[in-house]
Amino acid sequence: MDDVKSEVRERYGSIARKAGASCCGGSSCCGSASEKIGYDAEQMAAVPDGANLGLGCGNPTAISGLKPGEAVLDLGSGAGFDCFLAANSVGPQGAVIGVDMTEAMIDKAWANAEKAGYANVEFRLGEIEALPVDDASVDVIISNCVINLVPDKQQAFAEAFRALRPGGRMHVSDIVLDGSLPPAITASVKAYVGCVAGAVSRGTYLMAMEAAGFTEVTIECEKDASELLAGCCSVEGSGCCSPAPQTLAGVLTSITVSAQKPQ
Repeated sequence: MDDVKSEVRERYGSIARKAGASCCGGSSCCGSASEKIGYDAEQMAAVPDGANLGLGCGNPTAISGLKPGEAVLDLGSGAGFDCFLAANSVGPQGAVIGVDMTEAMIDKAWANAEKAGYANVEFRLGEIEALPVDDASVDVIISNCVINLVPDKQQAFAEAFRALRPGGRMHVSDIVLDGSLPPAITASVKAYVGCVAGAVSRGTYLMAMEAAGFTEVTIECEKDASELLAGCCSVEGSGCCSPAPQTLAGVLTSITVSAQKPQ
């Protein structure tokens, strides 16, 4: 478990430290990836340069129905892309907290917030299994292609449930399995870091949310993840825009899920 976390920090820290606005080496590449997972041109233009690293596998903000004044928590916030979109929706009376376990990502996100003048966003260093937030302190939780990187997914959902206020909601995009991975991929740390080997079955993922206490767990949309060009779905981890091998078609699925914390 420690080896996996160290590898995750190293890989995503390297992405954060790369020169330029994009982990792909060109903003058009990550822009293309973001369009494929549900972001439109207006959203991509509404965030600071360097915030969109093209690492997602869905668009949880599209279904979150954020309202002015709400408090939002982003699990695995990276350079802040979804945080800034959320901040635009909740306005100056709202607040957005991004949590990431990679220090370089936190530094990059803060720099993005400062250069764009965001006063309603903050970023905290921490792990999803032990969130640095108070009990019942946020209205909405979002996460994009990150919980599959967490070894203890049940604990991750338990922490999310703890942080939500009664009646709060969670919207998460992630990778799940609809088949079996080849043993070589299952045993690969690089594949784990690439959001593949760490994925669990669709049923296991949804049951983990329900076991944490969430209700109305609903898959809002899904796509064959092997077709996505987002770097999060790269098995080799050799390039942000490398697609997963065609042998994984029908095995890896990107789902976007909504859930509620009861009143």
